[in-house]
Formats: sequence, C-alpha cells, structure tokens
Amino acid sequence: MSDYSDIDKKQDTHILHSMGYAQELERRMSSFSNFAISFSIICIMSGGINSLAQATSGAGGIAIGIGWPLGCVMSGLFALALAQIASAYPTAGGLYHWGSILGNRFTGWLAAWLNLLGLITVLGAINIGTYYFVFGAFGPTLGMEDTLTMRIGFLAVITAVMALINHFGIGLTAKLTDMSGYLILATAVLLTVTCLVSAPSYDLARLFTLTNYSGEAGGNVWPQVSDSWVFALGLLLPIYTITGYDASAHTSEETVRAQYSVPRGMVTAVIWSAVFGYVMLCAFVLMIPDMNQAAAQGWNVFFWAMDTQVNPTLKVILYILIAVSQFLCGLATVTSASRMIFAFSRDGGLPFSKALAKVSPKYRTPVAAIWTCSILAVLFVWGSNVISIGETPVYTIVVSCTVIFLFLSFALPIALGLFAHGTPKWNTMGPWDLGPGLFKLVAVLSIISMIVIFFIGVQPPNDWALWITVGFLVLTAIVWLGFENKRFKGPPIGEEVARRQAEIAAAERAVGEA
Repeated sequence: MSDYSDIDKKQDTHILHSMGYAQELERRMSSFSNFAISFSIICIMSGGINSLAQATSGAGGIAIGIGWPLGCVMSGLFALALAQIASAYPTAGGLYHWGSILGNRFTGWLAAWLNLLGLITVLGAINIGTYYFVFGAFGPTLGMEDTLTMRIGFLAVITAVMALINHFGIGLTAKLTDMSGYLILATAVLLTVTCLVSAPSYDLARLFTLTNYSGEAGGNVWPQVSDSWVFALGLLLPIYTITGYDASAHTSEETVRAQYSVPRGMVTAVIWSAVFGYVMLCAFVLMIPDMNQAAAQGWNVFFWAMDTQVNPTLKVILYILIAVSQFLCGLATVTSASRMIFAFSRDGGLPFSKALAKVSPKYRTPVAAIWTCSILAVLFVWGSNVISIGETPVYTIVVSCTVIFLFLSFALPIALGLFAHGTPKWNTMGPWDLGPGLFKLVAVLSIISMIVIFFIGVQPPNDWALWITVGFLVLTAIVWLGFENKRFKGPPIGEEVARRQAEIAAAERAVGEA
C-alpha cells in the first residue's frame, strides 16, 4: 500500500509541475480526508441549525419538506460542474486558477477576490453562528450576557485556536476533520432519533403545508411578503448550508490522487449532507408540538423545541456534540481560506504576496495565510456588528454576504468552462468527466441557479446586499484598471510554465546532491 501511495504522490507532483508549480505543501490527505474537509465545512450541524428560522419562521414545514431538497439540488449543480473542472486542474488555487485558465488574467483575478471574500465571510458566519449557538444553549444557565465584547472575545478565541491547529500541519487538521465527518453523521443520527422519539405525533402533511409566517407571526425573521416569496426566501437555508465544498479543491495539493479524490470529495460531501440534513430537519419539524408557536420563536426556535420536548440530560449531550461539530466546521474553513490566499499570493495577486505565499519549512503549512484569513474573519464580524443596519441581525448580514460572494465565485469559472469546453483552452478533461452534453447542461442550470440565488439574496431585509455587491464590482473595476491590469501576470502559462519547471527541477537536483 505504501508503494502504491508513493506512486500516486509522484504522479500528483508531476501534474502539479506541469502547471508550473512546485510541491511545497505536504500530501498527506486521503480521499476520505478530502471528502471530510468539505463535509465538515458544509456541516449540517452549523448552517442547518443556526439558520433554521429562515424556514420555520418563513413558509413553515414546506420550507423543509420541499424547500430543502430543492435548494440542495441548486447548490449541488455547482458542485457537479466544479468537480469536472477540478479533475482537470487540481491546484490549491481552485477557482482562481480555473478562472484564469478558462478565461484570462482578469477573470481569474476576479474569481479569486470573489472566492476570497466568500471564504472570509463564511468563516465569520460559521464562528458567529457557533457563538449564538453556545450562548443559546448554555448562556441562560451560566448567566451570560450577550454583549459586543463577549461576542467578539469568544470569536477571537475560537478562531485563534483554529488557526493554531492549522499552523501545526495538515496532518493534525486532517485527523480532526476526519473525526468531524464521523461526528457530524453520528450527531445527525442521534438528533434525528431523539426528535422522532420526542415527537407528540407524526403529522407528515406538515412537511408539505405552506403557512405564511412572514412578519410578526414569524418573530419578524422575514418582513411581510407573499406566499411565493416567503417560500423562496426559505431556500437560503439549504443554499447557505450546502456550500464550502470548494475546500476539496483548495486542498488539492495536499491530497493523494487529487484528480480522482477531489471531484469525488466535492460531490459526495454534497450528497451525504443533503440526505442526512433532510432526514434530520424533517424529524425536527415533526417534533415541534405547534408550528404557530414555533414560528413565533423566530431565531430561538431550535432551543424552544428542544426545551419543550427533549430530556434535559440528552439535550445537553446533543448541545455539546453540535458545538464541537460547529467548531470543527470553522477549523476546516480556515484550512480552505488559507490555501486560497496562499495560491493567489504565489502568483502575486494580493498585497504582501511574498509573505503570504511562504510555507513553513517545519510544518509545511502557509502560516501567514492561515493567520491572515483568521484575523480578517474576526474583523469582518466585528465590523458587521458595529455597522449593522436597522434591526437586521448580524448573523443574517454575514450569511447574505457569504451566499452572494461564494456563489458568484463558483458561477464565474463554470460560465467560462461552458464556453471553453472542447476548445484549445480546455480540450483535455480529467478522469472525472461528465461528458460534454451533461457538463454543458449542468453549467447552464448552475448559471440560472446563480441568477435565482442572487435575486433572492438581495430581497428585504437583506436588500442592502445589492448595493454592497454593486459597490464591490465598481471598486474591483477601479482597482483592476488603475493598478492590477498593469501589474498582475496571473498563473504561469506558455514559456513561464517551462521556466518554472526548470527552476523546480534545479531545486530538486540541489536537494538530491545535498
């Protein structure tokens, strides 16, 4: 088995060299580890629980019974299309690299910034969600008070611990994310069984009944809107939850048999999360004693239902398991975001790129990139708390930004791939291949889904997100035309690849002679 693994690692390194990059990071992640890191970031114990009110205080049971699978399919389309591109180009840059190869320097640069913003905001969303969960679960018992200082202090501490674990090598991180995969599945099963046992009855019709709880009836989670709109807004629950699978691509250079493992990791993480999340959330809805009372709880619906129906000791056990799962979700997100920063920086795409692209010779991790993404996530949440608009909760602010930026970064290389597929830009597919007809269909459906997601994401109370997105695009145009167009060269192509390959070969010979 070790010989086979060595052969695979050499083949992976050869593929990486062919794209002009040295093997700086350490390849220690198995196929399961690659799956587990995406599965950990998706984490139905995080988004599925912390964003639950978007469904129960929106359209009611139908938002889970029909809305969850519909949203999962929309998000899963992106995973399918990105998986094919990842199989052909397994690099840590992921979306940045694909945007450059399938488009040009500008589209690669734009994909990088969109994805980077999405990863920073999703890390902030996960960790602030963890705070709200821990506060809701244990705050009243411990007499905790929800203050800005408490919120940011908690966020800074857990994010620093995540950064430290990542700092000390991919081996430790991979072991913890492997454990996270099993933990999420086990906790989902335990919560499902608990909900079914605690349910007063099994009113299956509830899962397919639309009740408009927008406005005061739903604790003002959503403003008063029509039935169709309240159902559409509920799609943000599965769409936000089923994301982050690009982590498999960002850890390509640390994964053995990356051309096979990465696309499989992305797609299977989505499938398992969608199925287990659906069963778990359906069981939770069935456990609710009264949907009208549940909707009125707003963001407190999960704790209200657990307090009402579940044995206190079992409830505490579940809370602890969920909190640990959410922490490990954030840990995996630091890994993903830091690899994106590292890959973009080694091509000079960020300020202080030389420092951000450095890899620790001892731990084989991009230390500066790890701490940079962690600090930025904390600062983002702090800023969102300080400048939050009106009565809109900070969690919804962060989630809205995450959904828009991440899915735009997904859609860009997919759209480019749609037109580049079969042309000289992309005429060699990886071993994970949907075939030209199916890929193009999935790509078109992904772009349509992006339009729908964006339209839903900028509706009240998140209507300001439209102006943030427009402002970002305007700022991007100014920065690109004023500075980056002249400076940024993009990933290596043509003669630059050959030059880098010669440098890599010379460095390897020097190491061998030493």
